Amino acid sequence: MGQAKFQSRSFQHRDIGGLRVLDVVGVGQGQAVAYFATGTPPAAITAGAGTELNNLRSVGNGLIADLSHAGDAPVLSLGGQTERLAVTSEETGLFAGLNTALAIRNGETLAVTLDWLRYHAGHHGMQAALILDRARPDDALAFAEGLKAGVKKIKGLEQVVLVHGDMPLGQHDLPPEHHPFNAPDAPGKDRMDVPDASPWDSPLGELQIFEMMRRRFLDRARAVALLDICDLLTTRRGETVTGQTAFDAAVNAPSGTVSLVGRHCYPWRVRNDDETGFGDHICVQFDATKMRRRWCVAPQKAGPNTVWRLVRIVGAPPGPQDWVQVYRCMGLRHPTDTVSKIVPKTALIEEPALLELAENVFDHKPVRMPEIPKPRVDPDSNDVTIITCMKNEGPFILEWLAYHRAIGVKDVLVYTNDCNDGTDSFLRLLQDKGYVQHRENPFKGTGLKPQHAALQAGEKEAVVRDADWVISMDVDEFINIKVGDGTLRALFGAVPDANLISCTWRLFGNSDVHGYADEPLIAQFTRCAHEITRKPHQAWGFKTLYRNIGLFKKLGVHRPKGLNPQLWNEINWVNGSGQPLPKDMYRNAWRSTTETVGYDLVQLNHYAVRSAESFLVKRDRGRVNHVDRDQGLAYWFRMNNNVDEDTSIQRMIPMMQAEMDRLLADPEIAEAHAFSVDRHRAKIDALRETDNYANFYAELTGPRMEKLARLHPHFGANVFLAGPEVIPDWVVERDLPDDFFFTVDKQETAH
Repeated sequence: MGQAKFQSRSFQHRDIGGLRVLDVVGVGQGQAVAYFATGTPPAAITAGAGTELNNLRSVGNGLIADLSHAGDAPVLSLGGQTERLAVTSEETGLFAGLNTALAIRNGETLAVTLDWLRYHAGHHGMQAALILDRARPDDALAFAEGLKAGVKKIKGLEQVVLVHGDMPLGQHDLPPEHHPFNAPDAPGKDRMDVPDASPWDSPLGELQIFEMMRRRFLDRARAVALLDICDLLTTRRGETVTGQTAFDAAVNAPSGTVSLVGRHCYPWRVRNDDETGFGDHICVQFDATKMRRRWCVAPQKAGPNTVWRLVRIVGAPPGPQDWVQVYRCMGLRHPTDTVSKIVPKTALIEEPALLELAENVFDHKPVRMPEIPKPRVDPDSNDVTIITCMKNEGPFILEWLAYHRAIGVKDVLVYTNDCNDGTDSFLRLLQDKGYVQHRENPFKGTGLKPQHAALQAGEKEAVVRDADWVISMDVDEFINIKVGDGTLRALFGAVPDANLISCTWRLFGNSDVHGYADEPLIAQFTRCAHEITRKPHQAWGFKTLYRNIGLFKKLGVHRPKGLNPQLWNEINWVNGSGQPLPKDMYRNAWRSTTETVGYDLVQLNHYAVRSAESFLVKRDRGRVNHVDRDQGLAYWFRMNNNVDEDTSIQRMIPMMQAEMDRLLADPEIAEAHAFSVDRHRAKIDALRETDNYANFYAELTGPRMEKLARLHPHFGANVFLAGPEVIPDWVVERDLPDDFFFTVDKQETAH
């Protein structure tokens, strides 16, 4: 068994002249390095008698100074107060020639800390550890006592030093009889001070801590790896350092440094009443892209002119091949009763290397993810169901239904609420005749917004459960398929392996159409946004056709939600050009980006405003999703985009019109449609008779708003958030060059 020596150290910072000296470390006869706390102004530090102040420099927001002094200690004037500063002797001999971890404890238990030491000593050649204890101080004594006893039993470990924070000199000193370290391997001069506050009030919270530890303890170590106690080193397996430990890799690297690249890992679940351990961590995020960087350095090879900081060794950059992976066990870093509080469980997948560690190194039987069989797909089964919500949309139902039936949609499930224009009775009639399924929206009393309540209810409906493909979309959205004959069959044939297809919005404006007419929207409105239109933010929202095979657990407004992460690699999600979407979009994305937007195969024509008169009714009835937001002038400005023209959908008018005529041949359907048109017209007339809506209509149809609808590419995001009032008149009145750009500061309240 090993016989590791255990030492404890505490900082004794001093407050002088309103400034804080963290430590003064002697580095040779008459030479010392002084460390000053964050925020110390350089001008407040001057040398006293017999002292020279050299190379005063900043690290983080603190200061470090090289001192030359006569006598036993340097003299400095800080904030006008002159003091002789006690010098801490460097103890680099403790770690000379050893592979050492500079380890940070953030509250991990004694058992976890001992497991961590045992793992790295047994599997990575770690011979020593300098542990900075940043945990709350109330368990400091018990932890230190247990650590002292435990490290002696760890094979391969030679030296452990525990460093903790303090309060200023003279406070909270324990009497000698209560101090656990008066033993041969813990010099009597050591003293453990138990602070009243978090060690973040001490040097352990300063960015200079790494330079302080270097000068005081680590400059003669063979190699030093900066790790948290929740981190597990792995063996780098690459072309140049196959099988090497991180310590070996640093010694052999040309710069004397390697990066430690931290990958977060998590338990799937911890058994009831069990404490979380390393062996529970068997999962990683399949879509994680960010890594936490630390370092391992060979001090003698990297040289004295480097600076040790949190994420890198300044002056000794590692080469691109000089890195070692680290698993960061986040269930230990952020203890919680359920992992879902620190990571979405929809992102987690099992990592074979972690499972091997758990079972074969930590001798633990972790809770595994439940298995889900891979879905089986019949490529010839392509029935599509639309689920939608409506409120007072009667005049627009028939065109929308006829169009989507013409392109191949089989079933439509519609939820309505609070209709007074005949929408609900029209849909009941269409249900009786077998064209739709109609339900009353169950949102009242649930606390849910109408659209969310409808989606939740729709998941239980057979028309959704049994569908091959499902899409959630609105009655002002039209699936515009540009490939083949414009049908869904042609779209599925163009991307036969896809199981999700995102249809990105193309915002269609009112084309300066003011009055409502009972004519097809896709014939009336041809003005729209450019394809490359990143602003407003809504411009690239998408709705998603998805194959209903269990990849996700529930319906969502823009895309299915609740990914079953076990099946993430079964996803084949393409954009409107048939190009694959990156995995970091699988869980939450609802809009395209410059890298993922595509319109070549399909787009979603979004007629959000229609005519100016119809918009009055839309504003009056409110919204099915964001019910607390007014659809006023700012909404019209954002969504009324008349910059470009797109008539691609109009090739489908004959097919749509044929289906619409067939439906209207039924006298009851024709009567219900006419009733909704009459109610819509009557509502428009009533609104326009009020001063409020008459003024609003005049503003919508005025030359200023018509001109602004053609200037969208010139405006920044904050203009759309603020509304058209922030745009000066001269912007509207002038002829603007193509590269003109106007924006404003972010407003306090967005419309």
